[in-house]
Amino acid sequence: MNYWLLKQEPTVYNFDRLAKEKKTVWDGVHNNLALKHMRSVKKGDKAIFYHTGDEKQAVGIVDIMTNPYPNPKESDKRFIVFDVKASDKLKRPVTLDEIKNDMKFKDWELVRNSRLSAMPVPKVLWDEIMKKSKS
Repeated sequence: MNYWLLKQEPTVYNFDRLAKEKKTVWDGVHNNLALKHMRSVKKGDKAIFYHTGDEKQAVGIVDIMTNPYPNPKESDKRFIVFDVKASDKLKRPVTLDEIKNDMKFKDWELVRNSRLSAMPVPKVLWDEIMKKSKS
């Protein structure tokens, strides 16, 4: 299993809405590096749902329900999507400031390239975020 971080502007679509709807198609990504990461996502992986914008915080966990497939709403087949379902809301959100202030995260893409909407999360950093969310 691999771990990911997926970003979304909470005024557009937030974790509480996903939890209410149960599942959704993760779409709308056009950045080449984010798309490259998304092509590596596999059914059974887990992802952190991260609110961008004014919040800038990890808020929940989603399960990846499908392998990536071409976005049926796009004519260009390089744009892909996958299905996700809500798993758990974090007990406490973990903010970008907390992450940036912890040297364990200094080389992670979230810190180095904060505009990227999909990225891998090394297991050691996943575990650290889960730990922080429980404190």
